Amino acid sequence: MNFALILFIALAVTGAIWLLDALLLKRHRDADAKEPMLVEYAKSFFPVILIVFALRSFLVEPFKIPSGSMMPTLLIGDFILVNKYTYGIRLPVLNKKIIPLNDPQRGDVMVFRYPDDPDLDYIKRVIGVPGDTVEYRDKRLTVNGQPVPTSQNGTYSYVGGGLSYITAMVYDEKLGEASHAMMVEPGRPSVDPRQVMPFPNRENCSYNAEGEGFACKVPVGHYFMMGDNRDQSNDSRYWGFVPDGNIVGKAFFIWMNFDDFGRIGTPIR
Repeated sequence: MNFALILFIALAVTGAIWLLDALLLKRHRDADAKEPMLVEYAKSFFPVILIVFALRSFLVEPFKIPSGSMMPTLLIGDFILVNKYTYGIRLPVLNKKIIPLNDPQRGDVMVFRYPDDPDLDYIKRVIGVPGDTVEYRDKRLTVNGQPVPTSQNGTYSYVGGGLSYITAMVYDEKLGEASHAMMVEPGRPSVDPRQVMPFPNRENCSYNAEGEGFACKVPVGHYFMMGDNRDQSNDSRYWGFVPDGNIVGKAFFIWMNFDDFGRIGTPIR
């Protein structure tokens, strides 16, 4: 569902009704006549819709985390806020950048429209920016020939699909200036070549047939994304690069989790 489009249509309809009444219909009513109910509702809802539309289009937009692909950073049920302007001001609905500001950096947690179905919003971590060469072999990440620093930080256990109990190894990984947690499952391949789709710029990537890893050169104007739950994430390894035009914003704050109130107010890093 394109909620931005629905809001825009509601804004246009209520605004048009209000304007039509002010410029034309009101002149033909008696001074003491009651406003038609439709006009009354339009005048009441238009300012509210305008404020909501402006806030979620240019400032912040709320999202709910539906999967465990970003564990342990983000959990299923987390309600997060996404900064809509940090990567540039974009036209609502069209999502066309009109004022460039900052570019996504390695390590950012970013919301974007899934390249294969732009109606779906995904959230992953930026691993590679335009021009980078990203390699992931034997669960070790390398960017531009430099191994990404990691240090082990215990384990994380959770119930996965089919009620299976999963225990993963947690690592602190440093991409860019800040470090973040990520986790891997011992014994799982770095990538499953059978699940790799024929995505645009597929020729920029090479995959090991045994699943030991891959290497990708990030094209200009695109980004390479991976989930922090590396072995349970459907990400750029499988469906390719994220175009700049698909960017929604930078996730920065957890404002609610009804299953764990202790997560409220947690910054996302």
